[in-house]
Amino acid sequence: MVSSAHARRSPGTGGDGSRSQVLNIGEVLAELSSDFPQTTASKIRFLEEKGLVTPQRTAAGYRKYTPADIDRLRFILALQRDQYLPLKVIKDYLDAVDRGERPEQLDGGLSLAPRSVTDQLASELAGHTRPLTRAELQGRTGASAELVDELLAYGIIVEESQRFDEHAVRIATASAKLAAHGIEPRHLRPFRAAADRELGLVERAVAPLTTRRDVSSRARAAETAREISDACLALHSALVNGAISRLDH
Repeated sequence: MVSSAHARRSPGTGGDGSRSQVLNIGEVLAELSSDFPQTTASKIRFLEEKGLVTPQRTAAGYRKYTPADIDRLRFILALQRDQYLPLKVIKDYLDAVDRGERPEQLDGGLSLAPRSVTDQLASELAGHTRPLTRAELQGRTGASAELVDELLAYGIIVEESQRFDEHAVRIATASAKLAAHGIEPRHLRPFRAAADRELGLVERAVAPLTTRRDVSSRARAAETAREISDACLALHSALVNGAISRLDH
């Protein structure tokens, strides 16, 4: 979890637990590695290229990161991982805060200043959890054992090593709400088919980037995939809501 790094001393800290004034990119990766082990130097440079973080530069051109830069990176990475927000949304929020404005809440209700990762922020980003057992899934989502069985049978959720990830948690939560309205897992098969078709569209769109081997291209592919997915979801929502609005006519 995000908060664990707050308590642990990392390579960029001094003997009293305080971080040195500036760190190089390797030291930054060491600080982030516990909570974001897949983050690479190329990923951080990609975030810089997109204007989300602006490290200092030495006379020789080497990047130097302040504690505020590291906290900002932690905030960005946590929102990407836990809230599934595209970089554009995160950047717009950060830009507004940097201008001294009080932006509207982020998706998920977050409206905290991004300069530091506080215990409150760590708590609000706790959607990223360890994989859950079946009993924990039912307790977290309110789904019955029968509902979970049916979701598995229809391929709506997937169980790996007798554990369920955060995506299964979201799906089970939504399915439990739908079940209360008489919409059963067997009715949800079109959603699974539609999701697979959407994934196919996204994969074809980002294929030119995924064929490249450099990490920066993979980061661009992932971000592009998120943007396309968000647009697909917005289109779906608009189509459904438009049809629903006509029910009143």
